[in-house]
Amino acid sequence: MLDINEIQKILPHRYPFLLVDRILEVQPGKKVVGLKNVTANEQFFNGHFPGHPIMPGVLIIEAMAQVAGVGLLTTVDNPEEKVPYFARIEDARFKHPVKPGDQLIFEVEVVKLRRGIGKVAAKALVDGEIVTEATLTCAIQDK
Repeated sequence: MLDINEIQKILPHRYPFLLVDRILEVQPGKKVVGLKNVTANEQFFNGHFPGHPIMPGVLIIEAMAQVAGVGLLTTVDNPEEKVPYFARIEDARFKHPVKPGDQLIFEVEVVKLRRGIGKVAAKALVDGEIVTEATLTCAIQDK
């Protein structure tokens, strides 16, 4: 398990764009599970949408990618010198809205990992129900 301080040693993201609170499980090159507590204090709720706060789907995808980035960076030497970049988003599906008070669990499984390119199947769940899923491809590059 990785807490926020350990995540920040791996990922370059910082507040307000670091969208992962904890990594619950890492199987390098295979699987990673992360967590985000969605609070009413999130900046994006001010405009999305006033009186009916919904977490933007693109931020759920970004959070899944950050969890994937942690998992992929655990497979390389000197991960603090690397950065994961989006290369592709495929088959994104948004099934249910995510609201303040929800706890997102991200389950990311590595489909393919080769020469610094990782393809993952990612799911975001709330209370055990899939709210978002997508296939993501990330490229691991030097900073």
